Amino acid sequence: MSKLLRFRTAHSTPKIHPRTVNSILSKPLSIPSLSKCYYSPISLFPSISFSTLQSHLHRQSFSFSYSFSTRAFDDSSSSTETQKEKDEKLGSQSVEKLGTEVYPSGEVEYEKVSGWKSFVVKFKMLIAFPWERVRKGSVLTMKLRGQISDQLKSRFSLGLSLPQICENFVKAAYDPRISGIYLHIEPLNCGWGKVEEIRRHILNFKKSGKFIIAYIPACEEKEFYLACTCEEIYAPPSAYFSLYGLTVQASFLGGVFEKIGIEPQVQRIGKYKSAGDQLTRKTMSEENCEMLTSLLDNIYGNWLDVVSSSKGKKREDVENFINEGVYKVEKLKEEGFITNIHYDDEVISMLKERLGVQKDKKLHMVDYRKYSKVRKWTLGLAGGRDLIAVIRASGSISRVQSPLSTPSSVIIAEQVIEKIRSVRESKRYKAAIIRIDSPGGDALASDLMWREIRLLAASKPVIASMSDVAASGGYYMAMAAQTIVAENLTLTGSIGVVTGKFNLGKLYEKIGFNKEVISRGRYAELFAAEQRPLRPDEAELFAKSAQNAYEQFRDKAAFSRSMPVEKMEEVAQGRVWAGKDAASWGLVDAIGGLSRAIAIAKHKANIPRDRQVTLVELSRPSPTLPELLSDIGNSIVGVDRTLKELLQELTFSDGIQARMDGIMFQRLEGFSNATPLFSLIKDYLSSL
Repeated sequence: MSKLLRFRTAHSTPKIHPRTVNSILSKPLSIPSLSKCYYSPISLFPSISFSTLQSHLHRQSFSFSYSFSTRAFDDSSSSTETQKEKDEKLGSQSVEKLGTEVYPSGEVEYEKVSGWKSFVVKFKMLIAFPWERVRKGSVLTMKLRGQISDQLKSRFSLGLSLPQICENFVKAAYDPRISGIYLHIEPLNCGWGKVEEIRRHILNFKKSGKFIIAYIPACEEKEFYLACTCEEIYAPPSAYFSLYGLTVQASFLGGVFEKIGIEPQVQRIGKYKSAGDQLTRKTMSEENCEMLTSLLDNIYGNWLDVVSSSKGKKREDVENFINEGVYKVEKLKEEGFITNIHYDDEVISMLKERLGVQKDKKLHMVDYRKYSKVRKWTLGLAGGRDLIAVIRASGSISRVQSPLSTPSSVIIAEQVIEKIRSVRESKRYKAAIIRIDSPGGDALASDLMWREIRLLAASKPVIASMSDVAASGGYYMAMAAQTIVAENLTLTGSIGVVTGKFNLGKLYEKIGFNKEVISRGRYAELFAAEQRPLRPDEAELFAKSAQNAYEQFRDKAAFSRSMPVEKMEEVAQGRVWAGKDAASWGLVDAIGGLSRAIAIAKHKANIPRDRQVTLVELSRPSPTLPELLSDIGNSIVGVDRTLKELLQELTFSDGIQARMDGIMFQRLEGFSNATPLFSLIKDYLSSL
């Protein structure tokens, strides 16, 4: 008889952690009147979609509900972890205490499900919809490559969705029709937070006793990091392997602007706030070098630790192997980094043999898209009566939606606030989770969402779960929650501001262009007159307004984290931290993924740890087919308006900004194969 598996969560003893919530709710952030603020992206390569041009401001929100038990997810690093890893976990848990609170780990255990429950599941599968039918003995195949979104995906959307990937792992562990998983892992263009989440689910799936095999035709560090979690790794003889290490790059346009007669006038607050450096400097500052070196050390050190532990090797041996510059697949097999060298069809033949399928018969396989349509209800994974709302916020932050942005690439404050209010006003939800994957954006929008999240936190538990990045405006949202959960390598913080304008006087002189301005008011030309440098009194106002914006950001962060302003100043200054370092400084409460956030939400909502809950996804998925067709039609009619919007997006934003700089994490956050000149242009545009 096929056996189903059920999960049980480990739980730590809770203690009371006082957190003041209400006292500042009536004190909104004051934005300097002379300018607008931005908490803006780290990504060098802003994602601008020219196919989706219609504004979606008037779209209604959709609610997606599915069951969840924290038994179905795990934040543990491995089912066969070493004592060193256990010691490190205990150490990280001690760091995760703020005050006297100890947070539940969210770690899961499996229980076999048989008897009546097994019969019910089989009956549900018998009456399931046709598109949910899966042959017994099937192998789930998933190709992990390219972009992975933290948002839900509709059936008409291309690309991968992290929530659906993780859910497929959970369903496959329970599904008696699935014998194992065959993963194709190819170059990924996502952050390390998402990679950690996927890796956690691979480890969870292995606890089910089913096999999971990786096939890696093209592999760098991030892909191998995932593959080494699987039981077996195969690669073709011609596989592209480049395990050479990790790099970080920073581009500077100071010399270029000097040659063409452009003078960027930048005022930055925070010694680590290096966004303006791209425009003014020719080399990297000492502070920026210190910050980037620390981030790189964190990521590279974590990679070495995980790979050495997974492959049963010493850390120094793995590092020495990397430093040899190995590119031959045979050498990887010889050193035990991969299981064997086989083509895809040969691996499939091996799977046939393992599953007892005759050579002349076809191996039953179900792919990612089809299996995503299988409901959890069909597998007996229906949740309980207790509801937890999940609000996903992914992309850059804006108050309104631009016709150039897609719903999955931007956080629209108006829409998020509407969802937050609906959760606050409803008695259905016991708690809420704000899932954040954002490098920042509009400061006013961030503050408005901060206010609503604080109001929500005053009425029910709110947990922030951070994915790849939650910095500047992204962290602004997170710090409004009662508890913040981050991955070890989540880019966190960046509490600082920068403001600037271009003096184009010399360029205008070179090209014979002239501009004259008539104004009224002492500072009316502060941003309007780009044909001259700032006057001394204008420069003084410029600096004061930037300092004021920084102090408000810093002070609100200090209040939100129950931290003295002096201590917050030590970790602010525009510095970006890795998640585990942010935890040690008090910017983050716990290390883990969505499962740990859910376990903490249950604990704070006084829901017994063994009781199942239902997650209700309030964020809408990517566009439906009618919306896509509508966008195409509007793009033809509104091309003039769209071009104007594009020009506005590419101009230097007026006023104060709190942005993460446009640093390229080559082979860390995605690598472009474009020419250096094209990369330079895109790098520059990302800082505008």
